Amino acid sequence: MSDFLYANDQSGSYPASWYAHSIPKQPARPALNDVISCDVCVIGAGFTGLSSALHLAQKGYRVIVLDAHRVGFGASGRNGGQVGSGYNQSQQTLEKMLGHDAAHQLWDMTQAAKSLTRDLVARHAPEAGYQSGVAEADFSAKDRASSHAKADYLAQNYGYEDIACLNETDFADLIKSPRYAGGIVDWGAGHLHPLRYALGLANAAEAAGARIFEQSAAVSVQDGPPSLVRTAQGQLRADYVIHATNGYHSSLNPSQAAKVMPINNFLVATAPLERPQEVLGKPIAVADNRFVLNYYRLSHDNRLIFGGGESYGARFPKNIFAKVRKPLREIFPQLADVPLTHAWGGTLGITTRRLPLFARVGPQQLTASGYSGHGVALAGFAGQVLAETIAGEAERFDLLSQLPTPSFPGGQSLRSPIMTLAMTWFALRDRLGL
Repeated sequence: MSDFLYANDQSGSYPASWYAHSIPKQPARPALNDVISCDVCVIGAGFTGLSSALHLAQKGYRVIVLDAHRVGFGASGRNGGQVGSGYNQSQQTLEKMLGHDAAHQLWDMTQAAKSLTRDLVARHAPEAGYQSGVAEADFSAKDRASSHAKADYLAQNYGYEDIACLNETDFADLIKSPRYAGGIVDWGAGHLHPLRYALGLANAAEAAGARIFEQSAAVSVQDGPPSLVRTAQGQLRADYVIHATNGYHSSLNPSQAAKVMPINNFLVATAPLERPQEVLGKPIAVADNRFVLNYYRLSHDNRLIFGGGESYGARFPKNIFAKVRKPLREIFPQLADVPLTHAWGGTLGITTRRLPLFARVGPQQLTASGYSGHGVALAGFAGQVLAETIAGEAERFDLLSQLPTPSFPGGQSLRSPIMTLAMTWFALRDRLGL
């Protein structure tokens, strides 16, 4: 079991994020302390696991979800809330990897992922407050030309015309930062309150018949069928197992752990801004084009939710406020002294190629993870794909499983030191403008 599960948070409690503080206190669900059976055991109650449970329960399967902490406790309830288009690789790159037809099918899936997210929010979590618009902010004219070319390519070759290309002046009217040289705004993308979305999925899954157990970490999975999944106080037999643990488990699923590395991101929330229009001209989300990027959006009560900085060990830094205030001041010097009310970290999963991992990890065991910053849309979609695969419709899963996700060099033991060296170089490159 990964140290990341317990290194930074109180067991069974949500982190001290603005997301957790902005919702009513959630009653705890029971822990598994019995021996039971089900059709499908889902390990992990984030977007992937909850969407899997919802779609499977709607198909009539008996589903049990296990989570080590709380529903939406992990990355799903802590992230920047951006529902982006595509993958963390360009379509041109995917065409070179997998060919024209496969790349177009994969793009269509990302379009379906955004549509599914909007539909799930509308049906089950309207309080998540989905809004359209995600900008990519560029630091140089060269970067701006590259992002504009990417938008033109999508329009000409994929018929995607939802991206507006902005010069430096127009971009400054939208995002009130002196640091940017222009960029793009994807009006087909959007953003939401991620924890409210996760809780809505959980309630919908339970209404459809799934059962969710909290504070019930899976400690072992014995291959079946049926598979035997053990927790500290209970066990269950399942015809199928879905591993929806992303960056959190190592010994439970070693083949996934070698390909998906946990990394930590950090966010802060400001006090409500009196003049939010002096930061963002419209209520969009933004991510810049640095390798270790900054990302931000306004909350419904006009706080700036700002993410910046990464780390690769299990422990969060002692002072997240200070770590994130530095890039916040760089991007928005007018907010240099704004009070910060909340600071928190979260653990996501990345792969070597920054493409999601879809794989069969054992007899009648599936996994999807490693969304590499695109999980809000892709994880919910992955749950739908995993459910249809168990139901005998594996076409989309089979294509997604072709995405190259090699193991990190050195496996689990060396992946973090190697990544730290790589990130140090990329951070230096960004600072020097190379």
